[in-house]
Amino acid sequence: MRAFSIFSTPSGLSDGDRQKRRHMLARMGLGWLAMMQVMMFAFPGYLRSESMAPENLELLDQAIFLMNWISLILTVPVMLYCAWPVWQGAFNSLRRGRVGMDVPVALGIIAAFIPSAVTTWTGHGEVYFDSVTMFVAFLLTARYLELCARQSVGGGKVHQMIEQFRISVSVRANRVAFWFVLVQLVLAFLVGAVWYVYAPQHAIAVMVALLVMSCPCAMAMAVPTAVAAAHASYSAAPDAARLNTLQLVQATGLIARQNLYGAVAWHLLMTPLAAFGLVAPWLAAITMLLSSLAVAANSWRLYRKYTRPHDGWQAAVA
Repeated sequence: MRAFSIFSTPSGLSDGDRQKRRHMLARMGLGWLAMMQVMMFAFPGYLRSESMAPENLELLDQAIFLMNWISLILTVPVMLYCAWPVWQGAFNSLRRGRVGMDVPVALGIIAAFIPSAVTTWTGHGEVYFDSVTMFVAFLLTARYLELCARQSVGGGKVHQMIEQFRISVSVRANRVAFWFVLVQLVLAFLVGAVWYVYAPQHAIAVMVALLVMSCPCAMAMAVPTAVAAAHASYSAAPDAARLNTLQLVQATGLIARQNLYGAVAWHLLMTPLAAFGLVAPWLAAITMLLSSLAVAANSWRLYRKYTRPHDGWQAAVA
């Protein structure tokens, strides 16, 4: 097997591309650092229970209030700096009259951040800064891997075919993610209104759970992770010269579709449960994490298939 790493920097890489990689790495690193800290500060909120002794509950509420403000302070740089490519991409897409993946991603981030900021200010309710930072960190990781893979592999017919596939399939992924987020946001407010009429004490929790699930993290990772795996697979394959390139591109398309529609199916499965109040907001955040991990693992299968010699590997080469 040829030695290869998508993190290697080609000698002929332009200064602009090098700077782009450094900025993406800095954003990703800050996103992960903030995510770990915010998730740690969110832990006291998960311990809260009305069955606790009054004096313990009062002390815990004071700790939660402080932790929420610290989490807000840590999340603001993530929103302004780490997620800047998302805001920029969404603005450019809307200016051109098109709906790119950044538009639904931006809507999902805002839908989770604003209620959390309001809750922190008022001191009542639950916050989901851990979901926001986790979403941004996972998304930036997928995009960083894709960027490194594209820059490290250089040119070549196969890599150009993979890039052409990425452009074509991204259009479909963008459309699916946009309509999913739009429907999910409308559904969240409608369901929240119904709950407010019949059980107002649960309305906010149900609505926030649906808003958290509207973040298309796994959908945004569907194509980038598959494309990164395809680039790396071809460059690190044991015998790339004999690799069936058409089959590799087709396999990449299959993985990308599995990622995209699998994420949609998972959300469609969890949405009715959340609408009926069976999924707490913190559990909704965990479901988002699980779907993102499933997308990453599924894309990893593509890389393993083409880089690990086994009995069936010869069927993948021609």
